[in-house]
Amino acid sequence: MDDSSSLGKVSSSTESVATVTSEEFVLVQPGSASSPQGSEGRPRLKMSWNGSDQLEKAMEEVLDDDDEVKVEKSCVEQMEKHKEPESPALETQPADACPAPPSLSAIEEDSVQFNKLSYLGCTWVKAPRNEAEAQRAMATLRAESAIPIPITLHVPCGPDGSVRIVDQASGTEIASFPIYKVLFCARGREGSVESDCFSFTESYRSSEDFQIHVFSCHIKEAVSRILYSFSTAFRRSSQRADVRDTAVSGPPDGDLYTFTVSLEIREDDGKGNYNPVPKDRDKFYFKLRQGVQKKVLVSVQQMCNKELGIERCFGMLLSPGQKVCNGDMHLLDMESMGKSSDGKAYIITGTWNPNMAAFQPLNEDTPKDKQVYMTVAVDLVVTEVLEPVRFLLETLVRVYPANERFWYFSRKPFSETFYLKLRQQAPDRVSQSDAVYEVVSLQREAERNSEERERVTSPNEEEDVDEDSDSEISSGTGDVSKDCPEKILESWGGILSRWHANLSTRPKGLPSLVRGGIPEPLRAEVWQLLAGCHDNHDLLEHYRILITKDSAQENVITRDIHRTFPAHDYFKESDGDGQDSLYKICKAYSVYDEEIGYCQGQSFLAAVLLLHMPEEQAFCVLVKIMYDYGLRALYKNNFEDLHCKFYQLEKLMQEQLPDLWAHFQELNLEAHMYASQWFLTLFTAKFPLCMVFHITDLLLCEGLSIIFNVALALLKTSKEDLLQADFEGALKFFRVQLPKRYRAAENARRLMEQACNIKVPTKKLKKFEKEYQALRESQLQQEDPIDRYQRENRRLQEASMRLEQENDDLAHELVTSKIALRNDLDQAEDKADVLNKELLSTKQRLVETEEEKRRHEEETAQLKEVFRRELEKAEMEIKKTTAIIAEYKQICSQLSTRLEKQQAATKEELDIVRNKVMGCEHCRDLFSPLGSLQASSPGSDGTSSEPLDEEKDGLKEQLRQLELELAQTKLQLVEAKCRIQELEHQRGVLMTEIQAAKNSWFSKTLGSLKSSASSSSSSTSQTPSSPRDGPA
Repeated sequence: MDDSSSLGKVSSSTESVATVTSEEFVLVQPGSASSPQGSEGRPRLKMSWNGSDQLEKAMEEVLDDDDEVKVEKSCVEQMEKHKEPESPALETQPADACPAPPSLSAIEEDSVQFNKLSYLGCTWVKAPRNEAEAQRAMATLRAESAIPIPITLHVPCGPDGSVRIVDQASGTEIASFPIYKVLFCARGREGSVESDCFSFTESYRSSEDFQIHVFSCHIKEAVSRILYSFSTAFRRSSQRADVRDTAVSGPPDGDLYTFTVSLEIREDDGKGNYNPVPKDRDKFYFKLRQGVQKKVLVSVQQMCNKELGIERCFGMLLSPGQKVCNGDMHLLDMESMGKSSDGKAYIITGTWNPNMAAFQPLNEDTPKDKQVYMTVAVDLVVTEVLEPVRFLLETLVRVYPANERFWYFSRKPFSETFYLKLRQQAPDRVSQSDAVYEVVSLQREAERNSEERERVTSPNEEEDVDEDSDSEISSGTGDVSKDCPEKILESWGGILSRWHANLSTRPKGLPSLVRGGIPEPLRAEVWQLLAGCHDNHDLLEHYRILITKDSAQENVITRDIHRTFPAHDYFKESDGDGQDSLYKICKAYSVYDEEIGYCQGQSFLAAVLLLHMPEEQAFCVLVKIMYDYGLRALYKNNFEDLHCKFYQLEKLMQEQLPDLWAHFQELNLEAHMYASQWFLTLFTAKFPLCMVFHITDLLLCEGLSIIFNVALALLKTSKEDLLQADFEGALKFFRVQLPKRYRAAENARRLMEQACNIKVPTKKLKKFEKEYQALRESQLQQEDPIDRYQRENRRLQEASMRLEQENDDLAHELVTSKIALRNDLDQAEDKADVLNKELLSTKQRLVETEEEKRRHEEETAQLKEVFRRELEKAEMEIKKTTAIIAEYKQICSQLSTRLEKQQAATKEELDIVRNKVMGCEHCRDLFSPLGSLQASSPGSDGTSSEPLDEEKDGLKEQLRQLELELAQTKLQLVEAKCRIQELEHQRGVLMTEIQAAKNSWFSKTLGSLKSSASSSSSSTSQTPSSPRDGPA
């Protein structure tokens, strides 16, 4: 019986500690050579495998650390009293209470014993973790096991014990399996015939061979108790390697192994697919939806030292809260486990039903002022390690309604680094098992780093020390609050509803709301609406084409993205999602804007946009800022417009901050020395994110002139410090101390309020711009013509070199395109030749097919003609047979009439003879009164009696002939009827064959025709002779 089906999804069956695989089983005689058991006296089993790998469900509760054995035994005893008081099925007692060899008593004392079980057999499996296959295995073994073996099962209470199967009749141990080699357990589906069955899978000799052992329990309710004992044994073995219970320091001979463990949560999208849940970019908490089915994916990857192989995971546990005890963890339904496609990581997947009561804190809307933690743990069996290792992850989550939309998120998985310290076992212990290492400690990276720090400073002290230090703050620092008052959200909701109703104009009241700052969850949508690219599908499609092209500035872009927002986790990792998206945007813009290309500073603005929206939309907003808002003009004409901005800023300082302007004049401190990054990067390079986002809000709403407002506000708030500083001190203040002052969100908010209150008239800016242009013209006129011509010559040479470079690039692209076109043309010609050959071959096949069709049509016509002739012949035979039948009937009728007439004539002649005899006195005595002939007396005359005797004899002979002829006639009549029936049957068969032959092939038709012809000829040859020829 072959069963090659393999399920891709685990069915939600009854309780199980693990999953197994379905196989075939045949019980053979003890002398079979194919037995997996080598010792005599044990049942021998013949096995064959097939299946797939999946996981399924486990137990719901665990015992406390101190009283596990005691509670377990009491629960079993209560079950026995409740279910079957007189003959308990489960006995939790030392194994020496039942017949067993004395040498095993020490082992059995630390185990739970279960009686009234039957061993149905075992079989090989290839994928030991498939629940559906396990169900089929139990069904197969239950149906095919003709001789179940009554056994006693011993489940160990500790991680060093073994699962033992003992024959109840003889006390012989059938098999024994160390608990660390037992993979998983499962029970039969509730309501089925196998509901009283359970099974477990064990690793047989090597990591690639597995067996499944199937049992039936006489009391169905006891199956849960047995699986509970297995689960308890698993969990006790895992407690040794728990993070909270491990020692901080280990012996000097321990080896340190580093693992990176990543956590990812996926939710059902309602279409049968599971997508990763969003994760907050700053606080890195998972954003979950209520009542949605989820999957939990844990990836374990070893980063250093000798590789340790992970054999399996025998449990994924989840619990609400932080620092939960072992008994509060709940086992998830396992779906799959195994190595990743690249073989570097081991991935475990479990299904999570959040609607269970145990997960209620993770399935209700989280208040804004509350933090909810979630703990996930995986218990792994590692090759050569004595006890299982538990990696435990604790992360923040926030639960939202099921219909919530997320604007600001990251899909990067949650990762933690663990340090596993091992040491080799003593030589006497190594020989007892396959493990050669034991766990000394298991620590998180945070715990390890905290132990290395000898002194912990308070936040205020740390901030003061940081402000006084000379180190600059990294770009991308600062937390941005997601909280927003409900009134402001309601105001924004009304603004957005009116705005979406009429996208051509901005709604009234928008600037006042923007000055207070756009709520963080709404920034992505509002920024796109302000920039006017919310529905720019052409630019989106153009971006997807641009990222496929090469850029001449890729090396510069690659160098800059590593220095962009290094303090932010999204951009921290090299080759991570953040740096990859940032690289694509910068490269796409350098290809899109060939005149400007990529300039330093663009990456910071692109990074700000990437923190709020996908890369396609971020590119669209970046293009709008560069072109529509005039930022692109600052990079043109050797930064001529940028110097104009510096002049305007200095003139504004002269009007609004004359003392500070005078101080800068004394120090010869010009605006380009401290304000270059303010204009080129829009304050994104140095200042905290909370301030950068607010500046971007105002920029998109009011334009590039907002930079002057922010710059003047910064100078006003720092006026006292700057007036006391010298040249070097002022530059250091702008570079170091000034950005640090606004890491606090409240300081940044007050600064932005002050910036919005500063008046920067547009007319004055235009006036200062004209003054700058006039000043530049006068400088050019006063300049030495030779210098001017040399500068112009350098500019033209640069333009020429740029054009030559572009020409070379275009020529290279042209040559490359020609080569590509030539290759494409050659490929097209080769493909055309192949297609022509296929066309000729197809035409030839078409001609052959038409010829075959014509031949078939001719054969069909011939067959029709043959069928017609045969049908006519059969009809003639039928007519002939009908005539013969009618003739036979007529002959029979004539014979009957003739027989009746002869009988009547004979009777009359006999009456005449009798009358004549009775009338003769001499002959009267020859007849008795009954008419019988009497013997003649001795004295009678012999001469007179002789004529009478001869006449009587003649009459008797004639009577016998008539009787014989009558019998023959009746016989022929019967034979004629039988022949008529046979002919009618042959006629029906012939008509059926003729009808069926009309739709059959030529060969089949000829065979049927020959059969019909032979049947007709045989029936004709067997037709009886006519009665006219006389009796046979």
